[in-house]
Order: sequence, then C-alpha cells, then structure tokens
Amino acid sequence: MAGEVSDRAWLQAMLDFEAALARAVAPAEAAEAIAAACVAEEYDVAEIGRSAADKGTPVPGLLAALRAKLPDDAAAEVHRGATSQDVVDTAAMLVARRALAPLLEDLAAAADACAALAERFRDAPMAGRTLLQQAAPVTFGLKAAGWLSGLDEARSLLADIRENGLPVQLGGAVGTLASLGDDGLSAVAAVARSLELVEPPLPWHTMRTRPVRLAFALGEAAGAMGKIARDVELLAQTEVGEVAEGGGEGRGGSSTLPHKRNPVGAVAVRACAARMPGLVATMLASMAQEHERAAGAWQAESETLSDLLRLTGSAAAALRELLEGLEVDTERMRANLDATGGLLMTESAVTALTPSLGRAKAQKLVEDAARRVLDEGVSLREALPDVDEQALAPESYLGVSSSLIDRALEAHRRA
Repeated sequence: MAGEVSDRAWLQAMLDFEAALARAVAPAEAAEAIAAACVAEEYDVAEIGRSAADKGTPVPGLLAALRAKLPDDAAAEVHRGATSQDVVDTAAMLVARRALAPLLEDLAAAADACAALAERFRDAPMAGRTLLQQAAPVTFGLKAAGWLSGLDEARSLLADIRENGLPVQLGGAVGTLASLGDDGLSAVAAVARSLELVEPPLPWHTMRTRPVRLAFALGEAAGAMGKIARDVELLAQTEVGEVAEGGGEGRGGSSTLPHKRNPVGAVAVRACAARMPGLVATMLASMAQEHERAAGAWQAESETLSDLLRLTGSAAAALRELLEGLEVDTERMRANLDATGGLLMTESAVTALTPSLGRAKAQKLVEDAARRVLDEGVSLREALPDVDEQALAPESYLGVSSSLIDRALEAHRRA
C-alpha cells in the first residue's frame, strides 16, 4: 500500500495521464514516442518535487523533463489541451484506483475472518456490555457478525467508488477545453477509457465532491475498523481476558515488562483510525474553492489523500492479521458471565414474572433482588427462588441472535 501512494507512484500516474492524453490528441508517431518516455524510473523524483516550489505544482518541472527526452515534433504535442490541475487531479484518481486494490483485498479478508468467527462462535454466550458495564447476554458470534456487517458496508462503498466514482480530469485552463476545439469531448472520453476512469459530465476543477466522497468512504472504513480494534483492546484486558491476539512468541512484548502481551494489532488499527477525522476535515475544508482554479485549497488535497489511503490501507492490513489469528477464550467468557451472580439476567427475570405480577411489580421485585445480590453476595437464583430456572440461564435469553448472524453471513456472501 505504501508503494501505491509513494512519490514515484504519483509521478507514474501523472506520466500515465500525459501518455493517455497524447494518444487521444497527438499524431500516432508522436503519441507513441511520448508514451514510451512516460516511465517514472527514468526521472529524478526529488528534482521534479523541488521544481514545485517555483511553479506551485510539480507539473511544469515534469513537462520540462519529459520534453527533454523527446524529438521536437513529439515534444510539441506533450500536454496539448491540458492544464496542470488536469494532470494532478487525474493522477490522484489513478493513485486512488491503484491503492484501493490491495486495501479492498485486505478488507475482504478481514471480513472473511469475521464471518468465520461469527459462524464458529454463534452459540458462545458472553456478556453484552453497555457503557462499559455488563448488561445482558449476547454471543461472540453476534459480536463478530456486527464487525462483519460494518466491514462489508465500508468495503462495498469503497468498491463502488473505485469502479464508478473516480473520474478523469481534463478541462484545460478554465474548464472549456477551448484549445482542443471540437475535439475536446472526444479527447476526454478517450483519456478516460485509456486510464479506466469515469468520464464525468464536465470538468470538476473547483467542484470537489469526488475527492471528498472518496475521503468520506476511507474515513468510514477506518472508523469501522477502529471500532473492531477497540473491542479487541477491551476484551483483551487482563481483567477480562476473553480474546487475545495471535502471532506467536514475542508478539506484543514490552520493553520493560516481560509478562506483557499487548494487543499491538488493535493498537495499530486504532492509531491509524485516530488520524482520519482530521484528514477528512481537511478535504472538506478544501471544498470552498475560488472561481475556476483554487489558490491553496486544491493544492492541500494530494498529500492529504495519500495519507488517507495509506492509513486506511495500513489499518486494513493490521486488522486482517489480527482477525485471522484472533484467539477466543469461551471459558473465560462463561466465567465473566457468572461473575456478577446472575445479574445479567435481570431483564429476563422481569420478562418471566410480568405475566403473573404485572410489569411494575415484577420490575420492583427484581430490583430488590438485584440489591440483595450486590449487598449480600447471594446469587440471583437465591434471591429469586420462584423464577423459572430457564429464565436465569444466559443461553435461553439470546433473542434472535442466531438469525441475525445468518442475515449478516448471507449479506456477506452476496457482497
């Protein structure tokens, strides 16, 4: 993923635009000469980068270096009809399209791992927690199905954007394609086809919905992954101990505490996700752009987009590894379910008593029993001897968890 958003990857994407443009508007011989020269390894990336300080964009420096490699007749055809922003914007879409491929692969694998966990542990009861307190029973399979649903939705959005939401940019100086005359629209179509990008209805130099939509989708994916990582961190706490990251000896070790087994994969995911809101906000802040070319807002996007892609891709790679090796301790889950003497079953007890006592009396009776459990150390079974034993069994109060898991798995298969 890092390679897909590197400076050299950006340079190659800009060169790919110039090659595609030449094939669309230049004579065949000149176009082939230009395309043959559009190989990033033949250029000094750092020198082209430094040239941006003089021109406000790396494109003039790139064009000078490209023309220097060509005979005069081909050099004259370079960049015809385009402006610098056309090059950079199209390069951004190409970089995104290429970088999304490994990202989507890792997201799919992470989702597959969630699906396997959901199926394997569909009947494994554990404490459901609200506001960090034990609330009522759930299953680990349902928790994993929730993770799966979030990943599938995020991946579906990114996949759709990759196929349908990354447009070419070609508008010329002010978005009229005037320098290409009547051939402007056909040139846009040809460049879009060549680069496998969407052909937009018109240039989008200062209407930045496309890059912002991509940023939103990346932020959503990172948020979904961050939620999973946060759950793993909490479940892996020493006092909880219901899951642990795999990875073998030495993984998660501490520089000072030999006994530690830190959830380093989850930490990596969360660290990536923590940076995303500010980067998405930068893309949003860049939307209000002046007239036909922005002074500073557009220029803020490229590096921000690279960061968004790299961080989301890094999170996906770390999450995939985490989920594929996750160790689940169902015995510890059971022990934690029993740790409060049955208090997780108070709602179930109220439900069981309501037909005979009415809701208000049942609620009051169970509240009094819960106080006895807390104050006297008795179990809920002892405090409510007349309640049917099944009503106090966590396995009997899981609602439609299994059906919900099935729905998540079926949606995943469709995805």
